Amino acid sequence: MSIESQFNLIAKEYDGSRRKFIPCFDDFYGSTTECIVSNIKEPGIVVDLGAGTGLLTYFWHRHCRTSRFVLVDSADEMLNVARKRFEGAETISYSVENYIHTLPDVPFDAVISALSVHHLEEAEKRSLFAKLYDRLPGGGLFVNYDQFCAGEPELNRWFDSFWESQLAKSGLTARDRELWKERRKLDRECSVEQETAALKESGFKTVKCVYSCQKFSVIVAIK
Repeated sequence: MSIESQFNLIAKEYDGSRRKFIPCFDDFYGSTTECIVSNIKEPGIVVDLGAGTGLLTYFWHRHCRTSRFVLVDSADEMLNVARKRFEGAETISYSVENYIHTLPDVPFDAVISALSVHHLEEAEKRSLFAKLYDRLPGGGLFVNYDQFCAGEPELNRWFDSFWESQLAKSGLTARDRELWKERRKLDRECSVEQETAALKESGFKTVKCVYSCQKFSVIVAIK
């Protein structure tokens, strides 16, 4: 089953279970976003890649009230949830497309993404980073909230095992955990170090992991 099909299947349930799937949810989405936006000029246009139900945009929108947001996802049912979330918000628009092939034709100042880029193959990641660097203005930034491997196989087994044990105690149903295991087959994780190096090779002058908790990290890249 394709990534789009799997995420369309769970679209209506996605937000309700997100906190259970991400043990560090509040810091990952909330505190980290607040730290980032408190240190930058409010962007004119923010593009959210693999936006899904608009969860990450929700956290950015709370702090960036004058910014325009473009939510990009190839799973239209996921974006339908976002449309309901932001109903009536004139500063938010939607684009159903695969961002690997096409980026929105707008002069964006910031690009954000959550739990999407790790589905890409290494060559696709590098191609995306190069395109983002080319399209962003000087001082523009890319922020990737994502899932990573530990880099060391033994430590990665630790992180995976502990994550699975947390999910077993989270209140998720057996069906939820089975669907999670199926989606995990689509993961193409790299380490934070590998992604940081790839972003620097794409030309970004400042690249830093600003948050990390086992499988989940946030990387900021500034042009």
